[in-house]
Amino acid sequence: MILFPAIDLKDGHCVRLEQGDMQRATVFGTDPGAQARAFAKEGFEYLHVVDLNGAFAGRAVNGDAVAAILAAVNIPVQLGGGIRDLAAIEGWLARGVTRIILGSAAVSHPELVREAARKFPGKVAVGIDAKGGKVAVHGWADVTETSATELGKRFEDAGVAALIYTDIDRDGILKGLNMEATLALAKAVSIPVIASGGLASLDDVKRMLEPDAAILEGAISGRALYDGRLDGKEALALIRAARKAA
Repeated sequence: MILFPAIDLKDGHCVRLEQGDMQRATVFGTDPGAQARAFAKEGFEYLHVVDLNGAFAGRAVNGDAVAAILAAVNIPVQLGGGIRDLAAIEGWLARGVTRIILGSAAVSHPELVREAARKFPGKVAVGIDAKGGKVAVHGWADVTETSATELGKRFEDAGVAALIYTDIDRDGILKGLNMEATLALAKAVSIPVIASGGLASLDDVKRMLEPDAAILEGAISGRALYDGRLDGKEALALIRAARKAA
């Protein structure tokens, strides 16, 4: 179980949205590099970074902020948001990103996912962002008729490193992870699944450590860490204890 702290970037700042709405953004910090260092110092092992402006623009917008994060820490970073072609993937991997997340591109250009996964083994993840069970793209602005499970199954043989499942309806509003939908996806595919959207407290971390959730790679936490509802050190201690007991 990996707990990924989220750094969502909007206009160069660290923010959290509510249900993916760019108009409902709360700024939690103006120095992404400092935020990354703080998470690393706290003991987190892997950062989850999203270029929110990039997700809407279809290209990197917060590149300087991402570069600051990469320069600030030595722990792995996974990056999503506006990455829509092989050149962008190759560029970010060359700059030190550990894993690239393809979301909208996985729907509109599935061949890009396959090509990237072949060229960069273990370096490509697919972001499955769902609203009412249906996949949403372009910064969650457009909801498709494709189900999360259907999209996940399309990449079973592609060599994808992970699926990141986000329940948009819960994202940023601290209602708890949608474990039912996340586990249903994980059981339907052989690709590791990461839970995202709504993680609210230590109870969610404890739920992730229950036996039926062992098939998940981990979970992403955002607002709960920033506003203090989730104590990072306490959560990490719980995870370490569970690892030792396993």
